[in-house]
Amino acid sequence: MDRTEIAPVDEMIVTVRGQRVILADDLARVYGVETRVLNQAVRRNLERFPHDFMFQITRDEAGSVQRLRSQSVILKRGQHLKYLPLAFTEHGAIMAATVLNSSRAVQMSVAVVRAFVRQRLALALREELTAKVEELERKVMSHDEGIRTLFEAIRQLMDTTPPPKRKAIGFHVKEAGPIYRIRRARPAK
Repeated sequence: MDRTEIAPVDEMIVTVRGQRVILADDLARVYGVETRVLNQAVRRNLERFPHDFMFQITRDEAGSVQRLRSQSVILKRGQHLKYLPLAFTEHGAIMAATVLNSSRAVQMSVAVVRAFVRQRLALALREELTAKVEELERKVMSHDEGIRTLFEAIRQLMDTTPPPKRKAIGFHVKEAGPIYRIRRARPAK
């Protein structure tokens, strides 16, 4: 397998219902068979394709997927899809290779799995970068708040107005001495 065969597989993977999938016509092209041959093989072996391996997309989903893709597969005469395509998850694509029984399907299943893995890693990297950016943003926000607090303290120190008189706390005697104090005569020397 050379690099030219593997690269387009990444571009064939689309997101439908929150899952990364490859449509039946793309998968058939990768495996080197006609779409109807792939569909027949899948229908003969439906027990191998639970809902989390493969599902049929709706007309709305098909329309949105077709707009996302570079090639238009919509029929010209009726301007609609004749058949709603099947969507295969990573495990469904591997299972499709096993039911096709062709050497090219077995070889290319490795390329399909690697494409799904590359997309999973790219998604994980993007989520990690998003988390780091959010953490940095939180730090900057708290850092900015710290700087604001520091400037406010500096402004208060630079303020030239005298602080307000504080009320004295505690017991204060305002007389010079008790008036009832009796002076004793000093003994003579």
